This record gives sequence, C-alpha cells and structure tokens, in this order.
Amino acid sequence: MQFGSIQLDLDRVHVMGVLNVTPDSFSDGGRFATLDNALMQAESMFQSGATFIDVGGESTRPGAKEVSLQEEMDRVLPVVEALSETQEVVISVDSSSPQLLHEASKIGMGLINDVRALQREGALEVASETQLPICLMHMQGSPQCMQENPNYKNAIDDISTFFEERIQACIGAGISKDKLILDPGFGFGKTLTHNLMLLKQLTVFERFDLPLLVGLSRKSMLGQITGKEVAERLAASLSSSVIAAMNGARIIRVHDVEETVDALKVVQAMLDV
Repeated sequence: MQFGSIQLDLDRVHVMGVLNVTPDSFSDGGRFATLDNALMQAESMFQSGATFIDVGGESTRPGAKEVSLQEEMDRVLPVVEALSETQEVVISVDSSSPQLLHEASKIGMGLINDVRALQREGALEVASETQLPICLMHMQGSPQCMQENPNYKNAIDDISTFFEERIQACIGAGISKDKLILDPGFGFGKTLTHNLMLLKQLTVFERFDLPLLVGLSRKSMLGQITGKEVAERLAASLSSSVIAAMNGARIIRVHDVEETVDALKVVQAMLDV
C-alpha cells in the first residue's frame, strides 16, 4: 500500500508508535505536548523499528473532553510538518476533523486514522481529495460516553455491519477500497468480554480482504485482566499484540515500540516458515 511517498508491504506485520501530543492522554498525558519532546519521542520510536508514527491531538480515552479544532490543529500540525522533514516514516494522523486532515495532507501525512470512521460532516470528501489510505475504526457511542453501557446483539456481527456500511460510504465518495484499513476499536464502546471475543475471533474480519490495524497497548482491558496500573502493563500489551498479529492484524499500534518490534519479529519469522 502506498502511504504518500512510502510504500509498505502489508502482508507483513508493522508497528505503529503512539505519539499523543495532548495533556490528557490516558497513558502519557503531557509528556510529549511540546514540539521538542514530541520529536525526540518520534525519533526514539523510529530508531526502535516503528514503521508508522501516529500523531494525535485529541484524547479519545473514556470520558475525555472535546477539544476545539484550533487547539487540535495547533498541537498536531507543527509535529507533522517537522516529522515530514526529518523521518523516513509513515506519518499517521489520529483525527476526525476534516479541516485538520486537509491541512495535514499538504505537509506530509501518509495515513488518516479516524476513530469515527469519516462520519463527521465533510470528512469523506476531504479523505477522498487526499487520495491517502484511511483507517476506519469502529466505536460505539463517543469517547465521552462509550464505556457507560456498551451493548450489542452480537458484537462481531454488529461491527462487521458497520464496516460494510463505512466501506460502501467510502466507495460512494470516490475512495478506492484498496486504500482502506479496518480497526475493530478495542476499548471503544466494548466490555472486557467484547474485547476478548474480538481478539479471539479477529480472523473473521479477513472476509473484507483489507488490512487490519489494532490498538491494545496499555488499555484498561489489560488492567482488568492483570490488576496492573497503566505503566505496568508491558507484558500484557506484548502478549495481546502477539495474539493479534497471529490472528491476522498487520499494523499494531503501541506505546512500547522497541519491545513490541522484538516480539513481532518472532511472529513474523514463524509466519515466514
């Protein structure tokens, strides 16, 4: 798949490093909110083997407050521009804001990573104009309320139906299907049981014949299982990343890049045999 000027083989497993330039991210809120700190972290992740750097200026943790468009743009665009000048890495922008995505596409963004799957007004049109790959994520509800009472008739079927609808919406907007990536949205309007079922049955989404991106790193589901706080969830994050890769995920979004890269090298070596 072509991500701006960079082409990647998504038959192989890749690591996406999380770069939250927000003051209230659930895992590293405030640590990378300055440009210098953000660039240092991006360099570290790149050197550790990240193929993607996912830049986000709006926290989407459960209960997160909304941010203004201007604030999100002020956080994200300087980082994208600086990264595009220094790193041979795919710059992913974690945003649902059409105006931000439009501006980011002009300064080096290679992937649109939208937790709202291009459902905001104008997002489909902007995404089509950029001609860049897009990750469509499933989320029940919104970050402000998504974990209050997640409920499905059948989570796998409901998420599959959602993907079918969003894929058709993209095609209808002039976006080629081969530019799409799917993310089932672990922790976004799901209970622990929903999340574990998704992880166990991830291969069911192979029927869409599209690459899968997953983000399980340090999430509350891992805290529920292990009883560990966010900073102590490395082992759980690694195990979930390995399971996801073995079940078909090809982009693994994580905070702990170096350790995940090593773990997934083992998975890839096994897949290559």
